[in-house]
Amino acid sequence: MSTSKKLNIAVRSLFYIGVAGQLAFAAYIFIHFGGTAIKRDWQSWTDGMIHGIIEGDPIGNAVLILHILLAFIITVGGPLQFIPWFRKKGRSFHKYNGRVYIFTALLISVFALFMVWNRPATTGGELGRIATSINGLLIIWFAIMTWRTGMQKKFEAHRIWGIRTYLVVCGVWFFRIGFGTWFLVTGFSAPGVTQDLTGWFDRILYFGSYLAPLFIAEVYIRIKSSDNSLAKKYLTIFLFALCPLLIGGTFITAKVFWMN
Repeated sequence: MSTSKKLNIAVRSLFYIGVAGQLAFAAYIFIHFGGTAIKRDWQSWTDGMIHGIIEGDPIGNAVLILHILLAFIITVGGPLQFIPWFRKKGRSFHKYNGRVYIFTALLISVFALFMVWNRPATTGGELGRIATSINGLLIIWFAIMTWRTGMQKKFEAHRIWGIRTYLVVCGVWFFRIGFGTWFLVTGFSAPGVTQDLTGWFDRILYFGSYLAPLFIAEVYIRIKSSDNSLAKKYLTIFLFALCPLLIGGTFITAKVFWMN
């Protein structure tokens, strides 16, 4: 088997593991936030989020509810854009789902920026606000470029910008999985993690949750298109090594944060 094929298998393995984790996250959003909303148990939203329901802030609360709804839509719809069958056999679906995805990504980013700077933060501090804002701005930039290159029929550039958009949109998910992975590798001692998310690991994860996956993707994009077999070999090994970490981190995150 060629190094290129092995690299593709490694990427697909990592992708489908991630998709399974994201579907678990989508189920959590639907069950937890949907269920508590039906019961009008808004305190559960406040306890489980940095920017929860705030009494006397109807506009902010409405934005928050829309943000959660859009988060569910984008978490389910995003991975479908990268499944080969939908790209080849369901081109119309890929096209219209992509438009919904881009519009949702733009909207959810604007809502996130509004909440970050117009609502009191109970955790994360100013550095958390800055990291979240950079993530939101990157989503807006990448989403626009994905739409633009698609309209221009520059399909290779469109694919690359789509990958970038997908990864920064997943920043919120990676943030949660990052804690689960850290708990796993440190035997649940989790140094640098504090209740108010201002510990040294918390600060690294605020930025690393979207910059690290983005960096790995940029390396992959360049190596994949090169003729460097040795680089492809080492990247394949690295990506396969990430698979059990992602599985373990997702399991721990689900057990600790989503199944309580």
